[in-house]
Amino acid sequence: MLKFLSIRNFVIVEALELEFSSGFTALTGETGAGKSILIDALSLALGERGDGGMVRSGCERAEISAEFDISALPAVQDWLREQALAGDEGICLLRRMLDAGGRSRGFINGSSATLQQMRAAGELLLDIHGQHAHQSLLRQEAQRELLDGHAGLGQDSARVAELYLAWQALQRRRVQREQNAEAVAAERELLRFQRGELEALNFAADEWEALQAEHGRLSHAAVLLETAQFGVEVLSEADTACLAQLNALLARVRAGLEFDGGLQESLVLLESAQNELQEAVYALRHYQDKLDADPQRMRQMERRIADVMEAARKYRVKPEQLPPVQSAIVARLDELGDDADPAALAAQEAAAQAAYLKAAKKLSTARAKAAASLSAEITAAMQTLAMEGGQFSVALLALAEGGAQGLEAIELQVAANPGSPLRSLAKVASGGELSRISLAIQVAASHAAAVPTLIFDEVDSGIGGRVAEIVGRLLRQLGTRHQVLCVTHLPQVAAQADQQWQVSKAVEQGVTLSRIQVLKGGQRVEEIARMLGGEKITSTTRQHAAELLAGAA
Repeated sequence: MLKFLSIRNFVIVEALELEFSSGFTALTGETGAGKSILIDALSLALGERGDGGMVRSGCERAEISAEFDISALPAVQDWLREQALAGDEGICLLRRMLDAGGRSRGFINGSSATLQQMRAAGELLLDIHGQHAHQSLLRQEAQRELLDGHAGLGQDSARVAELYLAWQALQRRRVQREQNAEAVAAERELLRFQRGELEALNFAADEWEALQAEHGRLSHAAVLLETAQFGVEVLSEADTACLAQLNALLARVRAGLEFDGGLQESLVLLESAQNELQEAVYALRHYQDKLDADPQRMRQMERRIADVMEAARKYRVKPEQLPPVQSAIVARLDELGDDADPAALAAQEAAAQAAYLKAAKKLSTARAKAAASLSAEITAAMQTLAMEGGQFSVALLALAEGGAQGLEAIELQVAANPGSPLRSLAKVASGGELSRISLAIQVAASHAAAVPTLIFDEVDSGIGGRVAEIVGRLLRQLGTRHQVLCVTHLPQVAAQADQQWQVSKAVEQGVTLSRIQVLKGGQRVEEIARMLGGEKITSTTRQHAAELLAGAA
């Protein structure tokens, strides 16, 4: 349950620290005092989006911290461990910081957390029922979510939606194939021809560079041979060959070295040049031996290059891009492969439909059982909310072919008076009736709630008198199973609370600030009297307030 809440510089709250108890706590105060600020701050701590306007005027940032006792919540403990966000044993601490520029940071047990993670944790810890919840209940989607959430069928519903989409995709594919059978057949025939043509070419991605290199060498073989031969002659075979003249010079230098040692450096350089030139002669002769001037090989190269170039022009790509083109053709043929057999495609569709129907029927069975239980609970709650003889039904309206949400649409139906026919909740005319029915739905749904803390934000709008007292008792009973916090303007509801907090605001040094005070004894009588009698409180009003509190006790 929620144990502690700290609020800093949020809206009109400068600094506020609250310790929470189990049971039913009522939050009361003048209109505009900021009763709902507590709910807004908690929502922000639980991952709701915020903006810079929530930061108190003149401050750099707002900070909200909420501490929860999770010692009796193994599902929360497991989730924290899975997310590597576990902290002290039995404790979950959520902290949110929001700066004036609208940027925010979230933390769970001191570790940085995303808003998605904070919302996921919040869904396990706390449930907020807003004062306009009855409006969302008019939407069919919200009605379905209410039933599935109450019965714990969220994952089953999501699985049915997934199977339905898969079935519909195959159905569209079959219909498209039937409508375009001729075009598909023509495309397949063309692709098969192209695949065969490129497979016959047998062109690899790295072949083109090798082809060009070999062709260049073969096309210039005669010139290259002549060059190599000329080099050999100039260096060693001609009458005035370089090596012959260099050898003659070396003989003279060696002879002169006997008379002058200064020729030694020249001798070393000349001998090195002799060795280099001799190596060059060997290399040129080796090159001559290796060089292939085969005209037949040259013609083969030219035909291969011509075939590749023709294919590249045909497919409008560069030669080196032909292998990717071939891969794309094969992939497209694989994509069309199943369509080649209409029976195979129809079998796939039938299998997908069967899987959907199996899951959807299972979901329908579970929904029917949950609908009967929820209908009975809400009908029972209506009897205590000045709607004696009223009836509530969660109707499952069959859909001819099913849909993404199952084989039925969910419709909440109500008969507010005895003998009246059940009608869609969306057609209930009375706003007061709708508000009371909404409260009955929320209380009934909360019986099955797995979260330990439930917050009701002025859900008692539009009711009063005896019904308000009954609503207070309902919330008090709910407080025996959950931690309940209710923002209310009704004294009958507040009197039923185990604890009561008063929200007030005051202007200090020109700045409006909000305060929360825990009421005890006479303070609580005064607040209930204010709620009963307005601005002027009489002894009669105080006596009435004391009687309300005594009756609740």
